[in-house]
Amino acid sequence: MPRFYFDIFNGNGRTPDEEGLELESHAAARRIALDSVRSIIAEEARDGVIDLGGRIEVKDNAANVLMTVDFVEAFELRMPVASGNRE
Repeated sequence: MPRFYFDIFNGNGRTPDEEGLELESHAAARRIALDSVRSIIAEEARDGVIDLGGRIEVKDNAANVLMTVDFVEAFELRMPVASGNRE
């Protein structure tokens, strides 16, 4: 099974993944990246901050970037409706 590495780039700089995870596919790696983003943002939200400007780079054993998952991709953002426009 291939090993995937998930390097995080956000307001704290770069946090490299030194261990990686063995996963069955690129699709599984994308799911892990999305779950990781959601966990990071949930922690930040507890401190009153939501910064969707980060990304996770998923790499292989040779440090080739296989995909990039931008933080904003992990969410469906719904903005409040103005009070005069509610039905």
